[in-house]
Amino acid sequence: MAKKVLTIKTKYGSYKSIFESEPDMGGYMITVPQRPDVVSWGKTMAHAKLMAKEAIECSVEGEIIIEAERRGEIAIKKQRASL
Repeated sequence: MAKKVLTIKTKYGSYKSIFESEPDMGGYMITVPQRPDVVSWGKTMAHAKLMAKEAIECSVEGEIIIEAERRGEIAIKKQRASL
């Protein structure tokens, strides 16, 4: 299958997303040009669309949190992980 471009609607707007067949694992790999940090995968096209929506929303929410910390509106407590 060639690349398929679909628009994914999220609570933060609509994003053009690229779906490509994943030959090794099966299913579909998703990338979102407007959000370069978003890469996901889904077993079926329906699953891939859901995963794309969740990944986009997570990316936007992370950006909102980082910006709020930068403005001093929130403080993120940083902890060291102990093994």
